[in-house]
Amino acid sequence: MAFWTQITTIFFFFIKTHLFLLFIINSASSQRILNTESTSNPTTTEDCNNRWIHIRNLPSRFNLDLLSNCSEYPIFDDFCPYLANHGLGQKTHPKSRSWYRTDSLLLELIFHRRILEYPCLTNDPNVANAIYLPYYAAIDSLRYLYGPDVNSSFLHGLELFDFLQSDEPGIWKRNMGHDHFLVMARPAWDFSQPLSNDPPIWGTSFLELPEFYNVTALVPEGRAWPWQEQAVPYPTSFHPQNLAFFEAWIQRVKRSRRTNLMLFAGGGGIGATPNIRRSIRNECENSSISSNNNSNSSSFNILEKNGMYSKICDVVDCSNGICEHDPIRYMRPMLQATFCLQPPGDTPTRRSTFDAIIAGCIPVFFEEMTAKMQYGWHLPEDKYAEFSVFIPKEEVVFKGLKILDVLMGIPRSEVRRMRESVMELIPRVMYRRHGSSLGLRTKKDAFDVAIDGTLQRIKDRLANVLDR
Repeated sequence: MAFWTQITTIFFFFIKTHLFLLFIINSASSQRILNTESTSNPTTTEDCNNRWIHIRNLPSRFNLDLLSNCSEYPIFDDFCPYLANHGLGQKTHPKSRSWYRTDSLLLELIFHRRILEYPCLTNDPNVANAIYLPYYAAIDSLRYLYGPDVNSSFLHGLELFDFLQSDEPGIWKRNMGHDHFLVMARPAWDFSQPLSNDPPIWGTSFLELPEFYNVTALVPEGRAWPWQEQAVPYPTSFHPQNLAFFEAWIQRVKRSRRTNLMLFAGGGGIGATPNIRRSIRNECENSSISSNNNSNSSSFNILEKNGMYSKICDVVDCSNGICEHDPIRYMRPMLQATFCLQPPGDTPTRRSTFDAIIAGCIPVFFEEMTAKMQYGWHLPEDKYAEFSVFIPKEEVVFKGLKILDVLMGIPRSEVRRMRESVMELIPRVMYRRHGSSLGLRTKKDAFDVAIDGTLQRIKDRLANVLDR
């Protein structure tokens, strides 16, 4: 019996390794093919003025080789199952057309695959307006955060810098890194440990290295003083491949009956310490009990008076990450809710913000670092009042302000306008599937907006350098 168990284990290990190698081979082949197509397509030349991007040729130890360690960090997670479909993950269902079990950590791989389709790639770095570094920084950081190199996290990035200095150093020296950019699929705080920390605490020091001060880093969450980094949306599970699938989802969002006033999908808030998540849970629980048991309660009266809501508040418990790769748990409730509450947690930002927008659910923010001070390219700061609600968390936690009172005070006509504004944002915050149809490519998605913003940022920086 033990013999057959051993044989079975070896067999499945062989299959897993074989599939992984096929993945790498296919990725490498795609890069060569797509680079050739992008640089030889004469129809894009006029449209590519000031938009040329050169992909820096990095050794595979900086990207694809890192994926082979996908199961080596048990304290973190095994992200091997989510490598499928070039980082989009497996489909949520075999017949699913647009929905995947996407892991946010693989934004670097998703971005790398998409940039291979960018129409303005050039093999000549001297004519490029921006240089892309296909370095999987967040995946590489796992060995410092959860692996054997935890006590040398100040070294993170130095190997990459040494390579950039030794291999075609003129590419870097031309603008001293000001024209380089990369994607880092973890909050910037995870790469911001001071070099002086001895012994090291949480995080690596990549963004604290003077060598990378000039590089633009695209992260899912930036710091309050974003000199180096710019926040881009977390990847959701929605990745349509053609215009028909996208428009079918938009129609579903439009037709969805919003029978729940407000929804919170997340964890936390169960301890005794006062915080916004605890306040949300308490208000939801109290409104549910009151409307069910007391016909004289304010919650019951609101339901009776309003007529459009059958529930005041709903909570989708996503504790311990159970929702992370299972969008069905929260997307259906979001489609039925008018407002989706977005309280900060361990960090200010939330992937749930973008899930809510995809579902046409109006986000409710409780601090500006959750989104307004983060995603200026994708969610314009001057438009927030048109698509979201802001309630200061201090007013709720310490002064007794009821979220319900604020939301019920918004006129129905205004709610309808806000939802329309939310739906207009859906293309800007989704990452469409690689290899998508030409029709869908006419709608700029999160990747397209990020590229536009990066090119403009680099252009402005280089202009400032010349002025000095």
